[in-house]
Amino acid sequence: MSYRVVVDSCGELTKDMKESGKFVTAPLTIDIDGELIVDDETFDQADFLRKVAASPNCPKSSCPSPEAYMDLYGCDAEHIYAVTLSSELSGSYNSAVLGKRLYEEERGDKKIYVFNSRSASVGQTLIARKIAEYEEKGMKFEEVIKAVEKYIAGMHTYFTLESLETLRKNGRLTGIKAFVASALNIKPYMGATPEGTIIQLGQARGMKKALEKMVDVLVREARHTEEKTLAIAHCNCRDRAMQMKRLVEEKMKVKKIIVLDTAGISSMYANDGGIIMVV
Repeated sequence: MSYRVVVDSCGELTKDMKESGKFVTAPLTIDIDGELIVDDETFDQADFLRKVAASPNCPKSSCPSPEAYMDLYGCDAEHIYAVTLSSELSGSYNSAVLGKRLYEEERGDKKIYVFNSRSASVGQTLIARKIAEYEEKGMKFEEVIKAVEKYIAGMHTYFTLESLETLRKNGRLTGIKAFVASALNIKPYMGATPEGTIIQLGQARGMKKALEKMVDVLVREARHTEEKTLAIAHCNCRDRAMQMKRLVEEKMKVKKIIVLDTAGISSMYANDGGIIMVV
């Protein structure tokens, strides 16, 4: 059966995914001081980070419209899957579901399923790749859905932030807390709950220590990693991402590690120097 995987733009696509013709992106939009930036192939990370650093305001995002999703569902593929960032973080999931309903009302029945990643960024990347893996094996539509939902339930998402400014601008921290944490070089390391909400797992003095502690949590929590692909996304800090890769390889066995730059929405969440890790 032919298939298409629609991934909202919080999820990064690897080069091979882009070239396969099986994956398409549903772009979100970022508003920074009234300037609208579409999170597609035209996104300029360096320029965006400069604008964020210069602005006293927090950038805001808008999810793809239901109509945008409906249009992406309209192709010759017999099986359509959408993968959105956590419904706890964005309206993208609800928009994708509504797009499915609109498609069915206007164009008739089609096999469409929307996955709530309960993650973000490379978490969506891994889910999209898993869908393709199962489709290429010849699994039926319903079997793919069941297997991928099980995969999502077993995923672990972690991230570490270089700067607390994005949290402060979002009203998550008072200015004093942000200042004290910055002055002490305290770096939080975070995770996602099974429902897809963000929790702080701990904090450490300095990024190097925070990354080490984050990997320790991964080693403690993740299971059967030798059978899994681990993905790392970085915002303007490839050397740090490669350091993270080496740290993981020293402490555990994984099937494969992929390293990607963050796209627009992930760059907005992670901010300059942020690291996201999912397995």
